[in-house]
Amino acid sequence: MANAASIFRALADPTRREILQELRTGELPAGDISARFHIAAPSVSRHLSILLNAGLVAQRRDGNRLYYSVQAERLAAALNDFLSAVCPTQLVRRKRRKK
Repeated sequence: MANAASIFRALADPTRREILQELRTGELPAGDISARFHIAAPSVSRHLSILLNAGLVAQRRDGNRLYYSVQAERLAAALNDFLSAVCPTQLVRRKRRKK
């Protein structure tokens, strides 16, 4: 499992954040992801590899096609852990206001 530093490095790039947004509605083949961007396919492949290594996307092979899906729970857990460490009192206050 990737550490928090690799997750935040992956999220630092706007193209990778856009890829995650494209995957929010469900799994997509790599070719379809690449077609949505105005950069070379090998560059999109590199971005997908970084997201995969950070644990933010999952990869599935079907024949000669690679499909990617966002790992929403992993992303949410990483962000939650960071926010809990940085501003725990803010989270507690928000929970109390909701009650």
